[in-house]
Amino acid sequence: MSQKEVRVRIAPSPTGDPHVGTAYVALFNYAFARRHGGKFILRIEDTDRARSTTASEEAIIRALRWLGLDWDEGPDKGGPHGPYRQSERGTIYREHAEMLIERGHAYRCFCTPERLAELRGEQQKAKASKMGYDGKCRSLSPEEADERGRGGESFTVRLKMPQEGETVLLDGLRGEIRIPNEQSDDQVLLKSDGMPTYHLANVVDDHLMGISHVIRAEEWISSAPKHLRLYEAFGWEPATFLHLPLLRNNDKNKSKISKRRNPVSLDYYRDTGIIPEAMVNFLALMGWSYGEDQEKFSLEQMVERFDLKEGSVSLSGPVFDLDKLSWLNGLYMRELSDEGLVDALMGWRVNRDYLLRLAPLVRDRIQRFDEFLPLISYCFSGDIDYTPVAALLLPKKRKGGETGKMLERLLDKLDAMPAFEVSAMEETFRLFCEGEEWSTREVFMTVRVGLTGRKASPGLFETMEVIGRELTRRRLRLAANFLKQYKG
Repeated sequence: MSQKEVRVRIAPSPTGDPHVGTAYVALFNYAFARRHGGKFILRIEDTDRARSTTASEEAIIRALRWLGLDWDEGPDKGGPHGPYRQSERGTIYREHAEMLIERGHAYRCFCTPERLAELRGEQQKAKASKMGYDGKCRSLSPEEADERGRGGESFTVRLKMPQEGETVLLDGLRGEIRIPNEQSDDQVLLKSDGMPTYHLANVVDDHLMGISHVIRAEEWISSAPKHLRLYEAFGWEPATFLHLPLLRNNDKNKSKISKRRNPVSLDYYRDTGIIPEAMVNFLALMGWSYGEDQEKFSLEQMVERFDLKEGSVSLSGPVFDLDKLSWLNGLYMRELSDEGLVDALMGWRVNRDYLLRLAPLVRDRIQRFDEFLPLISYCFSGDIDYTPVAALLLPKKRKGGETGKMLERLLDKLDAMPAFEVSAMEETFRLFCEGEEWSTREVFMTVRVGLTGRKASPGLFETMEVIGRELTRRRLRLAANFLKQYKG
């Protein structure tokens, strides 16, 4: 390992729920930094202005803190290399893009979105061996490009990629990786609105923030030639790259983990009662071994032994096995004292704040206190067995397959909702029913049974809001899978 100061970062995009993949990569960065006495930095990559939200950023920070992965520098802490939100660093990126143009390593591209769409269509129709930008504006003289830019013509800035040969990536986990340059087109660095793409912002920030080791998922290997080309164009020494294996679903194809197969939001695991230490332990086992056939260990124990070098991480693709996570969580729970267990339950959902949210749902439906918990028991449970309620889950004159697919389409609509609130949900549901030609009666009943396992329950949308987006998503996904296989 290089003797330079160890500085690593996690750079999530605040465009959705806090992802287990983000936590997995964050953990390995955190452990590496702590093992070598270095710094762990949180940087928010929020240049996607259409999708980035403050709520998502707050959720990411909350989830990482829940896991105990604290950082040394970040948007909430400051530091010597701020600001730590990319949306606040626009001037820096524009200056560096202009620097590349002046040096002849980048150029202004005036191709319109319509022209690019037409190009993609032609390449697809011709089944071209290489898809992507054709370099039309690469040959423009600097004088012509400057004149068109000054004239107000809209443009992006593209990186001049080598068109022959290969890029050699020296990966700290995988050794030498050779990637033909013909696989890369001239990447956009600066969009027409002046905002950077991931590639420019990533490399500029990593250099200016002194990042020594870029520890990220293997899906970024294909982008490495562009990043190494940027380091070269700026005249900077590149960071050491280490690409971790992707988390995989526990299916026959070992597909990349996705919300269609597994819950991917950290909020889901918190809300279903996973102990944070157990989740950290579980994520640590994703490709790394503590040794001595020991599977249960603390974050501190991990840091004491942790290192990243060739052969230290299994690259075959760690399986995100929910059964193993539950087993591991059980080990941690059995270590709790009676008092510790009660404290943990109160910190989870058995507390005054959560009961206050449930009270309006059932207050007018009960006559005695002993009726309260049975009425809302599904608000404290996990997965539901749909076999006993299959007849209720399936609307009359509908088939299981079509109903399951309907739920999947509805889930896509729910996933796209920025706020999981009663009024927004009701509007989304009603618009969905109109567009799908499913009656509200059919959809509402299927969702109600899928969510609660019952025909009768308090208000559907109020119940969904209290249960939360993640548990709602999980149950409706399971209900959809059940229905697609149901033969009744």
